[in-house]
Amino acid sequence: MVYHGVNMKGILSKAAKYAVNPIQEDDEDAIRLMKKGKSVIRINRGDPPVYFHTPKYIIDAFIRALREHKTGYANPLGVPELRDAVANRYEKLYKTNLDRDKVTITQGVSEALIFLNTMLIDRGDAAVLFKPFYTQYAPDLQLYGGRPIIESYREETGWDIDLDRLRKRVSAEAKHNRIKYMLITNPNNPTGTVLGKNVLKEIVSIANDNDIVLISDEIYDEIVFNGAKFTSVSEVAKGIPHMIIGGASKILDATGFRIGFVMVPEDDKVSVQLNETIRNLARVRLSANAPAQYAIAEGLSNTSAHKKAIRAMVDDIEDRVNYTSKLINESRYMHTVVPNGAFYIFPKLNMSELRIRNDTEFVKKLLHEEYVQITRGSGFGAKDHIRLVALPPKNVLGDAVDKIERFCKRHSK
Repeated sequence: MVYHGVNMKGILSKAAKYAVNPIQEDDEDAIRLMKKGKSVIRINRGDPPVYFHTPKYIIDAFIRALREHKTGYANPLGVPELRDAVANRYEKLYKTNLDRDKVTITQGVSEALIFLNTMLIDRGDAAVLFKPFYTQYAPDLQLYGGRPIIESYREETGWDIDLDRLRKRVSAEAKHNRIKYMLITNPNNPTGTVLGKNVLKEIVSIANDNDIVLISDEIYDEIVFNGAKFTSVSEVAKGIPHMIIGGASKILDATGFRIGFVMVPEDDKVSVQLNETIRNLARVRLSANAPAQYAIAEGLSNTSAHKKAIRAMVDDIEDRVNYTSKLINESRYMHTVVPNGAFYIFPKLNMSELRIRNDTEFVKKLLHEEYVQITRGSGFGAKDHIRLVALPPKNVLGDAVDKIERFCKRHSK
C-alpha cells in the first residue's frame, strides 16, 4: 500500500512547539564527538548517581522488592509504605500536618508538574514563574495553553526577590488575567539560591491575597550549605492552600528511580479539591514504578543511613561548588553569585568582552572547540548566562573552567 499523504497538513498541534529541553539539546552532538574519540566533559545535567553512587541500602531494598515479586501494578496513589515515609519525613523535618492521604506518588517531579498543569490550567490561564527557572516550568505551562507571567530574581543583590515589585505586579495582573498558580523552586535550579523564611512568608501572603495557589518545588531541600538554612513553604503557609512537590532524585541520589511526590498539607475546601484531583490523575495513569517505591520508602525511613549518605554528599558538593565558583570569579569573562543550595553554578558572561553573539552560540561553540558540554542560560529564562553542574570531582571541574577560559580568550575582542 502506498501512503498518499493526503489530508495530513497541519497534523501537529500548535502546542507541540513548546516541547523543548535546553539541558539535553546538544546531547546528540556530544555523543557524536565521543564516538569520534573526543573526551567530552559533560556538566550539563544534574545527575548525582553519575558521581555519587546511589546508597547501597537503597539498592538492597530495590533488589529485595524484586525478589519478593513486588513487580505488578502498585496502588495508583503510591504504595502505603512510601506515602507514610514521605508524610513522616515532612512532619519530622518541618512540622507539616501530613498523613498518607495527603501524599500522592508521581513518576518524578516531571509528572507532578504535568499533573499540576492538567488540573489547574485552561487555555488562556496564567501562572507566575520566577526567572531563572527550571527549564520544564514554562514549556509544561504552555503545552496546556497557559501563559507565563515572568517575575525575576535580582542577580545584583544575590538572586533575591523584589517583594514590593512582585506584590504590585501580581495585583495588577490579577485584575485582567486569571492567575491560577505561583511556582517557586527552593533551593533554586539553576542559581542555587535558598530563600529565607521572611521572604517565603511574604510570597505566601501575596499568593493568598490574590487567590493564587502557591506551589513550592522543594526537591533539593536537604542539599543546602555555606551556612544557609532551608524553610519549607509548609512551615509558613499554615491554613492557606498550597502544594509541595519533591522527590527522591536529588536527596536520595536516585534520579533513575523516577519517584516524586505531591503533598497538599491543608484541610480547607480548596486543598481538599486539589488533593482529590491529583489522586484522580494518578489513577488515570495507573502507577509509578512499584519496586522503586519500596526502595525509596526504605531510603526515607532509614534515617541513620540517609543522614550519613546525604551529609557526605553535601560536604563534597559544597567543596566543589565553592572551588569552581572561585575559579569562575577570577575570570574577566564571567562572574557568578556563589550558590548555597542544590549543585549548580550560574555565571553571567561578560558579552562585551567576547566576539560571541549570545549564550546559545557560546554553548555550541564551546562543545565543538573545547569538548565541554554545559547549558545555555536562556533556556532558564536568563540570557547571557551559562549553567554548570558542580557534581564531578574538582580536577574535572577545574579542567572544565580552564577550557572555558581558554575558549573565552580565543573569542575575546
